[in-house]
Amino acid sequence: MFKEKGPDVTFSQPVEEADGLKTQEMIINMGPQHPSTHGVLRVELTLDGEIVTRAVPHIGYLHRCFEKHCEAMNEYPKVIPYVDRMDYVAAMNNEHGFAIAMEQLMEIELNDRVEHIRVIMAELQRIASHLLAVGTFGLDIGAFTPFLYCFSEREKILDIFEKASGARLLYNYIWIGGLMNDVPDDFKTDVSSFVKTFRPKIKELNDLLSNNKIFLVRTANVGVLPEKVAINYGISGPSLRGSGVKWDLRRDDPYSIYDRFEFDVVVGKGEVGTLGDCWDRYIVRVREMEESLKIIEQALESMPDEGDVHESIPKKIRPPAGEIYSRTETPRGELGYYVISDKSTSPYRVKARAPSFVNLSVLPAISVGAMIADMVAIIGSIDIVLGEVDR
Repeated sequence: MFKEKGPDVTFSQPVEEADGLKTQEMIINMGPQHPSTHGVLRVELTLDGEIVTRAVPHIGYLHRCFEKHCEAMNEYPKVIPYVDRMDYVAAMNNEHGFAIAMEQLMEIELNDRVEHIRVIMAELQRIASHLLAVGTFGLDIGAFTPFLYCFSEREKILDIFEKASGARLLYNYIWIGGLMNDVPDDFKTDVSSFVKTFRPKIKELNDLLSNNKIFLVRTANVGVLPEKVAINYGISGPSLRGSGVKWDLRRDDPYSIYDRFEFDVVVGKGEVGTLGDCWDRYIVRVREMEESLKIIEQALESMPDEGDVHESIPKKIRPPAGEIYSRTETPRGELGYYVISDKSTSPYRVKARAPSFVNLSVLPAISVGAMIADMVAIIGSIDIVLGEVDR
């Protein structure tokens, strides 16, 4: 290596080319302070001019021993706040998955009111998460206005969450066997109002961003993830469906009461570029918000007015000795919890299968040949949350 070496730039050994010219590759760090890496992610890029020849993600900057913390808790309910902090922009979905795992382990049956409220909250959280993903994705590429539109709508969902749980980001609302408390009296009115006003906003978003000429040029045919590569890497969620794979746990391995609702599984179709490119992953999230609205409407219509949200919560949570793996469909893909119980009041082992961690692993495979500027679009289209990647 040459001696010219700084903290962010390294020049590799010169390469003798056929015409006698000597060129050299350059290694630069993208992140961990770069805003488009969406957290403390560092990507080590090897460049030939502006072309990426190698991309290596370096993680661990946000690691805080999630699994060990869970195992150190002296009671299972104390795990829920730590679960919230994995994918901190989809905390309701994290809680839902862990609660389901424990309820399966303890064979707890829930009443219909609890199940309906959980599904409504989970789908509202999916929309809020996708709004964040779509808004910041546009911002990464230079579109500022859609970001404001998305956050304006997201605030309405957070208002609903705040009324129910008292929090706007980390809720501790879905408990093992029930809910923290029942929803407010005007819950149905608030949610119905949001559904009614939000549906036209999706069209506005499409007009502003989805079909914008500059946005199309920056995302079509960029970061193409073929179907076979996606499956081999274990990709899930919108990143998998963007490659044309029709797989959604809510339909293909139903949990809670999702089997009662009618909705479509949205997939990428290569409409403006190559199937599995950044635009396909983006548009899947936009269209999934419409499907979440369908589920919410059906759940509101069939939700019972009667039912105690505390009736199935055990006085002491002490599951029988055994193990369980349970998975749910979060905004980023398959979130799985593997829990081992030794018959005590705290878990012997907790393992989380985080979709962001798995989805990020495909970055080196779809980045080779891209421009430096394309890396911003590729990372944004995967939609990672570093709290879930590092845990």
